[in-house]
Formats: sequence, C-alpha cells, structure tokens
Amino acid sequence: MRSDNHSTSGGPLTDFILLGVSDRPWLELPLFVVLLVSYVLAMLGNIAIMLVSRLDPQLHSPMYIFLSHLSFLDLCYTTTTVPQMLFNMASSEKTISYGGCTVQYAIFHWLGCTECIVLAAMALDRYVAICKPPPRYAIIMHRSLCQQLVAVAWLSGFGNSLVQVVLTVQLPFCGQQVLNNFFCEVPAMIKLSCADTTVNDTTLAVLVGFFVLVPLALILLSYGFIARAVLRIQSSKGRHKAFGTCSSHLVVVSLFYLPAIYMYLQPPSRYSQEQGKFISLFYSIITPTLNPFIYTLRNKDVKGALRRLLARIWKLCRS
Repeated sequence: MRSDNHSTSGGPLTDFILLGVSDRPWLELPLFVVLLVSYVLAMLGNIAIMLVSRLDPQLHSPMYIFLSHLSFLDLCYTTTTVPQMLFNMASSEKTISYGGCTVQYAIFHWLGCTECIVLAAMALDRYVAICKPPPRYAIIMHRSLCQQLVAVAWLSGFGNSLVQVVLTVQLPFCGQQVLNNFFCEVPAMIKLSCADTTVNDTTLAVLVGFFVLVPLALILLSYGFIARAVLRIQSSKGRHKAFGTCSSHLVVVSLFYLPAIYMYLQPPSRYSQEQGKFISLFYSIITPTLNPFIYTLRNKDVKGALRRLLARIWKLCRS
C-alpha cells in the first residue's frame, strides 16, 4: 500500500466504512432478512445443481458441465460479499479492513469476468446442439473442449482482476474512508480516491467493455443463428422444445448483463454511487439466487435429476 493511503490521523489507512443503508436505519432489518433468505436459497440452489450435474449420469453433457461451473461461480459470488454485508448490518460497526476490501473486489471482478465467458460458452454449446446434427455435436463439443473453454474463462477473469487490483491499490484516498456501497467494488474505490483517476477509469472501461461486450456479441450472434435454425423447423413441438432449451439461458444472460452494462459501461461522470450500490446488490445476490430456479423450473432433465437425488437421500436417511 502506498504511503499516501493514510487516515485522517496521519497513520496508515487500515479500515474502510461501508455505508450500505446506514443512512436509512429503518431499512436495515428488512434488508438483512431478505439478504439472509436469499443467501440460504442461493447456497442450497447452486449446491443442488452442482451435485446433480456431478452425480447424475444423464447430466454429464457439455451443457451441464458449463451449468455446474456457473453455479460454482454464483456460489462464490454470494459468499464473497453477502456474509460481510450481513455482519455489517447486524453490527454497529460497518468496517472492513483495507486488505479484506482488496481481496473482496479482486475476487469479485475475477468471478464476474469469468462468468461472462462461461455464459458465452453456454451459448456456443446451444448453437452447436441446435444447428448441427447430433453426431457432429458430440464431435465438436467434446469434454476436452469444454474443459479448455472453462480454463480460458477462469484464467482470463484472473488476468483482468490482477490488472484492476494493481491499479486500484496505488490510488491515494487522503483520509477518505467511507464507501457508499454494501461491499468493496472497483468503481466505488475509484470514486473515493482523491487523485486523478483517468488511467483507472479508462482501463476499467476498456477491460470491462471487452469482457462484457465481446462475449455478449458472441451470445447474440449464436442466438441469431439459433433463431434462424428454429424457424426452419416444421413441427411446432420441435420449435417449442428448441426454444425451451435456450430460454433459461437467455433469462440468465439478461439478468447478468443488463445490470453489468449499466454499472460499468457508463461515463465516470454519470456514475452514481447511490444507484450503483443497489444495482451491485442486485447482481451480487438476486441474480445468483434466481439462476438455479430459472434452470430447474424450465428444465425437465434437472428436475428429474433432483427428484432422483432426493429419493436417494431419503433412502439413505431411512436405512
């Protein structure tokens, strides 16, 4: 940490204060309950999808390899931020250490960029599944390729996070310790700094633009080809089945990308911390909570696998 990251007392900056909704005390209890329930649901839902994708032989296809990684990402997403938020809401102190803050936004950006690429890989899988005959699908989307795509996603996300951390830890804060957010996030850190943040703003916009817009363009291109192929299907049942396999993914993509685009791809001068903190709350807890239910409610294979898993657990409990 640079020597100019100091507190008002002249010593080293050791803590940040996460404002959250401290300025609205009446909102803390209901928000605490919503976050706690959402976190429990997110944990249960994503762990269940990871388990059935791993244990059920019928879910060993590429689609569920990507889905299990998406669930793992969502699980890590919520665990990175929500426990700290719950602790702060239940406590009179709303602090987080400088080191804890750095780790939090480093992991958060790593996971976010990784998820962008995983969602793009899932769109590619749906394109190959619908637009190519079954034998070619198995040849193209083999297990090794899926693992390589996932590895690229994780490594690319880590590279982006590393750049953001290196730039952000060099920012001086001149005694400013109050973050108008629920957790530590790079845009909020940049906004808090007392130095010229042009390099940080530009780097953030370029890297996030690349990791958001390029995968999103590939997703939209994939679904353009999928829509054309589906419209050529003669039977209405076949079209309905094809759309059904893609609709869940499209909903998840919308829930993830729309808040991210609003949050990160607007000019720094228009960035509002008040709006930003509630939008970040949405994609850090609401989206990971909804994703498992979106996939299970509209996917017969996952629902069947969950029933089989629950039946096995019930038998083990009774024996």
